[in-house]
Amino acid sequence: MKLVPLGDRVVLKQLEAEETTKSGIVLPGQSKEKPQQAEVVAVGPGGMFDGKEVTMNVAIGDQVIFSKYAGTEVEVEKEEYIIVRQSDILAVLK
Repeated sequence: MKLVPLGDRVVLKQLEAEETTKSGIVLPGQSKEKPQQAEVVAVGPGGMFDGKEVTMNVAIGDQVIFSKYAGTEVEVEKEEYIIVRQSDILAVLK
């Protein structure tokens, strides 16, 4: 099965959280916060929304930072993804 986003939506695969801090402290599972950094795995076609033309500014493979409480988490074939609107993506990491 494949996720194909519609409109101005983007499918993200969240990157793994760090297991240790920079100073070497190991973090237990429940205290780790999910990172807001992810990789783009699928991009919708864009189009007209609310009377405005939406062009997609991200591409598959881009690493992005997205809003903390944005999107919908889904699981497909035991893989977890987040579907967000392009406007919920704050930055592209270059």
